[in-house]
Amino acid sequence: MSQQSNQSDELQGKIIAALGTVRYPGFDKDILALDMVEEFTVDGDSIAVVMKRLDADGNVKQQVVDGVVSALKPLGLSAAVTFGGEQKKEPHAHGREQPAPKKPIEGVKHIIPVASGKGGVGKSTASVNLAVALAKKGVKVGLLDLDVYGPSIPTMLGLSGQHAMSKEGKLIPADKFGIKVISIGLMIDKGAPLIWRGPMVARLVKQLFYDVAWGELDYLIMDLPPGTGDVQLSLVQSLPITGALVITTPQDVALRDAEKAVNMFAQTGTTVLGIVENMSYFICPHCKKESHIFGKGGGMKESKRANVPFMGGIPLEGRIVDTGDCGEPIALGDNEIAVIFSGLADKLMQAVGKLPA
Repeated sequence: MSQQSNQSDELQGKIIAALGTVRYPGFDKDILALDMVEEFTVDGDSIAVVMKRLDADGNVKQQVVDGVVSALKPLGLSAAVTFGGEQKKEPHAHGREQPAPKKPIEGVKHIIPVASGKGGVGKSTASVNLAVALAKKGVKVGLLDLDVYGPSIPTMLGLSGQHAMSKEGKLIPADKFGIKVISIGLMIDKGAPLIWRGPMVARLVKQLFYDVAWGELDYLIMDLPPGTGDVQLSLVQSLPITGALVITTPQDVALRDAEKAVNMFAQTGTTVLGIVENMSYFICPHCKKESHIFGKGGGMKESKRANVPFMGGIPLEGRIVDTGDCGEPIALGDNEIAVIFSGLADKLMQAVGKLPA
């Protein structure tokens, strides 16, 4: 950010602290952490705040403006907020401006992000096995691992140690089990930490959207990092998303975070195709009785609250972990767990088929 030189350091500090309290609607981070403020200038008791370009609808922009105005008011400053770098927009038939169009990924029909509000709920496991189940049905599938700080897809698909190749400025996806795969884990050495700030992550994510030679895909499954941060914001602002899946577990703490993920998509006008409950139950290998270790019915409860479909539950099963660790996803087989993932794939395709053209 740039400020006029005659602004006092004390006032600058108070302004920055105030702007740091303004959350982007539906997300965990504030507008400073998301690098959304271009500059501000103070003239007496007035302040002009210039935000970076924001590809969002008018309601979201207004919430950002209202948040900035409210945050700066206690400092005695009257704020005027504008958005820079805007492309010319076509007026709506009723005179309202429409947000700038989102850029699709060449050759990709349906973009399906898989999200969770918190880590440890099995989102990557669900993404991998869902992609495998779709591929087994003969559709063309890609899998993009967007968990840039903790990529686990290479391990789950037996790609550890491999590196993505490039040709003519495009990354070439790895091909495994009939799935085209790209992950930051295929671009850095195994075990190497990724220490990047939000704006750098946002640029990397956009490169993974548009600088990969995906070819023709029916579905591109995107495994998101947990939470609602930089990656999610880049996703919803940049791409025409077909619809999202939200993964949760039955326990209350996971459900509260799943609600945040659902609300994030709702806030950005993204369809949630359904909620999937992982670790729904445990079948004792000895007595064959069903135990609900993490609670019961939580996923269904959240689906009713959010008015989105409940797509089903995945059991807590050691074989899912073992097959993922050895790079042979359980959905490759014909066991009862593979049947569950096959059913989830069917429900996903049916949900996509019901969407307006």
